[in-house]
Amino acid sequence: KAAGANGVVMAEPVAGLLSPTLEEEFSSPYVKKIVDAVQDDSFIVIYHNCGDNVPRMLDSILTTGAAAYHFGNAVDMSVVMAQAPSDILCMGNVDPAAQFVQGTPESMGQAVAELLEKCGNYPNFVISSGCDIPFHAKWDNIQAFFGALK
Repeated sequence: KAAGANGVVMAEPVAGLLSPTLEEEFSSPYVKKIVDAVQDDSFIVIYHNCGDNVPRMLDSILTTGAAAYHFGNAVDMSVVMAQAPSDILCMGNVDPAAQFVQGTPESMGQAVAELLEKCGNYPNFVISSGCDIPFHAKWDNIQAFFGALK
């Protein structure tokens, strides 16, 4: 923040492997302390979790107060979007390995269309990769991602 960044993405992937009870005890309260300490009008925290338990612990995750929430491809975004309040920004979750690296432009187009079909009507949904895009991702697939959005 002092170096001039406008925000960070805080990756909390191990929390997705915990039970909801353990996540509520050992993750969300500590993430909330960090969010409360650094987030303000000029600096945001985006919370990332890629564990498939996210829908079961979403209420606890949302108590962190992050500006936005990003979920990995193991998470069913349609379940998250149905649970998340409409004023909470949620992002995700095209599979980075299966689509950006191993997919084809055609499979990418299909993956984007399917995710938009499930979640595109939610005004608080932002489509993105489900996690970091690997350095060896195919440029054709990256272009197909953006092309499918058009």
